[in-house]
Amino acid sequence: MRIRALAIAVTAAACAAALLAPAATARAPREPKETVPAAGSFSFSTANGILPTWSSEDIAIIGVSPGAVTTASSNLTARVVVPIIAKTGSANAAGGGFRLNNTTTGASVRCSNPTIDTRARVIDCVLPTLRNAALFDIRSIESRSRIIGESTITWIYRGVVIGINGDDMADLLNDTLSTSAFSPYVTVGRGDLVVTVDR
Repeated sequence: MRIRALAIAVTAAACAAALLAPAATARAPREPKETVPAAGSFSFSTANGILPTWSSEDIAIIGVSPGAVTTASSNLTARVVVPIIAKTGSANAAGGGFRLNNTTTGASVRCSNPTIDTRARVIDCVLPTLRNAALFDIRSIESRSRIIGESTITWIYRGVVIGINGDDMADLLNDTLSTSAFSPYVTVGRGDLVVTVDR
């Protein structure tokens, strides 16, 4: 009797394992470790008070094609949009960019080909000197989701809150642009990141 009960238990365990096995192998693909082409965009709008503060110090934000900056008719906010062109793990590379310009002196800091890294929580820019600098940090991400289609995977990050990445980056901006408008203690903007790659 005990042998029969043991046999039934072993059979039941084997059936359960067989049922669970397909679920494990059908797990959704992870972010690609190698660099792959991608589509989508990263966009953010400046936070309350940011654009008026910059404007009062003669600082303007300007798009670098194919990136774009649109200023609201009220001149209270600006919206930055850059296209995503590649993905390597959690790092999402954009094309074009934007620049911060002192309209009086002509000095500028250009953030070219920004890389938005959701794991490292930074936005890394290529400066005009060709040096990389993590000018901005990602303070929080409100929501994350992933949509798996027949031939594509799309990652969606909503409510991405960004700021100046520490005192060193604030000093770089302030010194280059002859201003005191940049601080690591305030929120610069809030936006969304949408990235699609082929499966």
